[in-house]
Amino acid sequence: MTQTTEPALAVEEEPRPRRTTIHRAWFVAAVTFVTIVGAAAFRSLPGLLIDPLHEEFGWSRGTITAAVSINLALYGLTAPFAAALMDRFGIRRVVAAALTVIAVGAGLTVWMTAPWQLWLCWGVLVGLGSGSMALAFAATVTNRWFTERRGLVSGILTAASASGQLIFLPFLSWLVQSDHGWRPAAVTVALAALVVVPLVWLLLRDHPADVGVRPYGSAAFVPKPQPVPGAARRAVTVLLSAVRTGPFWLLAGTFAICGASTNGLIQTHFVPAAHDHGMPVTAAASLLAVIGVFDVVGTIASGWFTDRFEPRRLLAVYYALRGVSLMFLPIVLAPGVHPPMVFFIVFYGLDWVATVPPTLALCREQYGEDSAIVFGWVLASHQIGAALVAYLGGVARDALGSYDTVWYASGALCAAAALMALVIRRRPAAAVA
Repeated sequence: MTQTTEPALAVEEEPRPRRTTIHRAWFVAAVTFVTIVGAAAFRSLPGLLIDPLHEEFGWSRGTITAAVSINLALYGLTAPFAAALMDRFGIRRVVAAALTVIAVGAGLTVWMTAPWQLWLCWGVLVGLGSGSMALAFAATVTNRWFTERRGLVSGILTAASASGQLIFLPFLSWLVQSDHGWRPAAVTVALAALVVVPLVWLLLRDHPADVGVRPYGSAAFVPKPQPVPGAARRAVTVLLSAVRTGPFWLLAGTFAICGASTNGLIQTHFVPAAHDHGMPVTAAASLLAVIGVFDVVGTIASGWFTDRFEPRRLLAVYYALRGVSLMFLPIVLAPGVHPPMVFFIVFYGLDWVATVPPTLALCREQYGEDSAIVFGWVLASHQIGAALVAYLGGVARDALGSYDTVWYASGALCAAAALMALVIRRRPAAAVA
């Protein structure tokens, strides 16, 4: 009897393998990633259209880049209000409406015949829509759905914009250079934004409590907060409180230089600048897309680093390296793609928006639950810097016949940003509400 029962007991006491499930937060992050990729399609277009619009309508580069500047400025200025609107009406409604506005603005450009129409459609409508899809969206999702891995998640979501550029830029450049001109590219951008709307509406959720789960990494269930009325008032109130602190001005200043040296400079002017040196537009656009490849790697790595290292020092290193690379760009621009140019593309791509995860971490450290809105205002400074350089770069090209002065000035600004990052004071964790 003993020999027959003991094996049965041994089998019954053997532990069963635990069933592992993926936390819902990762599905929300995936939908957010795809959404930002879709919205990022239009971000690939401005630098490709400067020369075609100049040739078709005879508009100066300053006139064309003025629309880019309006777009970039509104992209930033809308972000803090969008973060507050998400607190009031929910992420899903705000994002779906924003994607629709982007599609309308991009689609209407195919009928424009005057500069003011370009400024309205490409500048105002697309700028307002994209501002609601800005990095404040990623910050809101990260803050609500994650208490652990926030640096990594913010890096992944930030990389979504570069992924959109990677996916769409080569195809859009091919469309622009085709016999049909630039209009099919604008229609493609509109359709890309519209396609994502059903995905957002069906799959995105505003808060973990909506589906009865805890935020990823949280030991306790977090109830969904009540809608916050007065979204505009709250955004302004948070700003008025933040501007009384020194770290806000340092974060805003460094991020303004970040925008000036990325969206305003490289994304807007790299393709026409390379074309000035004899490089075909499709080749220059492909290089810009490769920047997007390495940007994904660099931004995700930066998120991983931010979870482990001091974000102030990371920012200083990122800005210093970016400044050095911009100083060498005038030397490596040439009619063809050669090893020094490839090195610049890889080096600069790794650093493109690697600044976002440590900047987000510093906003959380300094401003606690208001950090998403504060980051929205910091992002506004990013886009204002981008808008200024997008416009001034076009003006400088018209006046001087080259972009060399713009590259050198941007490199010097990056050196200043590195110093500013180092003097941001540390705030004790207990001081954050």
